[in-house]
Amino acid sequence: MRRVQKEEIQRVIVKREARSYKGDFGRLLLIGGTYPYGGAIIMAALAAVHSGAGLVTVATDPDNLTALHSHLPEAMSFDLADHELLCEQLQKASVILVGPGLNEARENQAILHMIFEQVSSQQVLILDGGAISLFAASQFDLPEAQLVFTPHQKEWEKLSGLDLASQTEGKSRRAVQNFPQGTVIVEKGPHTRIWTSGQDEGYQLDVGGPYQATGGMGDTLAGMIAGFAGQFPQVSLYERVVVATYLHSAIAEDLSKEAYVVLPTTISQEIPKWMKKWSDQDQVASTENRK
Repeated sequence: MRRVQKEEIQRVIVKREARSYKGDFGRLLLIGGTYPYGGAIIMAALAAVHSGAGLVTVATDPDNLTALHSHLPEAMSFDLADHELLCEQLQKASVILVGPGLNEARENQAILHMIFEQVSSQQVLILDGGAISLFAASQFDLPEAQLVFTPHQKEWEKLSGLDLASQTEGKSRRAVQNFPQGTVIVEKGPHTRIWTSGQDEGYQLDVGGPYQATGGMGDTLAGMIAGFAGQFPQVSLYERVVVATYLHSAIAEDLSKEAYVVLPTTISQEIPKWMKKWSDQDQVASTENRK
């Protein structure tokens, strides 16, 4: 397994061009936060915005709209039950994240099917949390979109058929190859692995720890991945996902020096500072020289 190197991070997180505008940094649609999981989609949206996403729209339970605007006025939002508006937003989005706080009700499986029917090969579709469970329980064919899955160990069991004891490096590597070419899978766990179908060798994180074991950590990671997926076209989707996943745990590890437990929202607050540091190669070199 490969380890993420600083040169790989610097290839992804680059300085923005002076004449760029918000449309250059991704039009994201986040779908989730059904009762009683409203906090999940809010945390995902916070992470996406703090990761630099240009435009973020959230489709969620109407009970969450006031709280979302209070926490994150930068995001737009609407009622997930408004299917006409949902269809419009699906067509506009460059990146679609489905699943943070999405329960497994029948109507949500219908929404997932509608998404699968509408997305195109030009769009990134990220399946997290409830969307993974809904897909695993369905007979849906995967769409032509650029696919990312972010399963924790039980969700990976549903997707791969591997129980916890069988989720070894070798067996997971083989299971990944059953997905369409180019599919990215973030196999979350104590030593998170990131794979892409069509390549044998994946990445394994050497950062992170038990201080991340708290609710909302995966939602924040999903939001970061969505934010990175909408930017940095100079590298592949796989590289963007790898660096977002690494940065999420690297920030947590740094915060753990002064905190017994690291809150997901605290990670989100730190993302812009870390992206600034990594986009400034001179600053990174100076930091390395002081070690």
